[in-house]
Amino acid sequence: MVARWEDVQQKVCRKCIDGDGQGNCRLPADEECALQANFQLIVGTVASERAPDYDTYVNRLRASVCTSCMHQDAKGNCWKRNRLDCALDRYYPLVIQIVEHQMTVAD
Repeated sequence: MVARWEDVQQKVCRKCIDGDGQGNCRLPADEECALQANFQLIVGTVASERAPDYDTYVNRLRASVCTSCMHQDAKGNCWKRNRLDCALDRYYPLVIQIVEHQMTVAD
């Protein structure tokens, strides 16, 4: 079983500072949640191979997801991440945990 967006909404979106505490996003209409927009790529990256530690996952996620983000420059600097405004960066640990749990359940 692969992590579903509904799992993330229940466990992550309810805690998101951009949400209402019920799992509903309060981002402006012209702004998309980076976590939702890149969800399949994030799940695929985490599920592709178990990592020995959190930093390995983060490096993989930054290489696969952040490199295509419009907020990151060619040198790997991201103004949203630097301002703690990136939902991906804030919630990677929870998403990694959800995906790993789903992988364990499927084993």
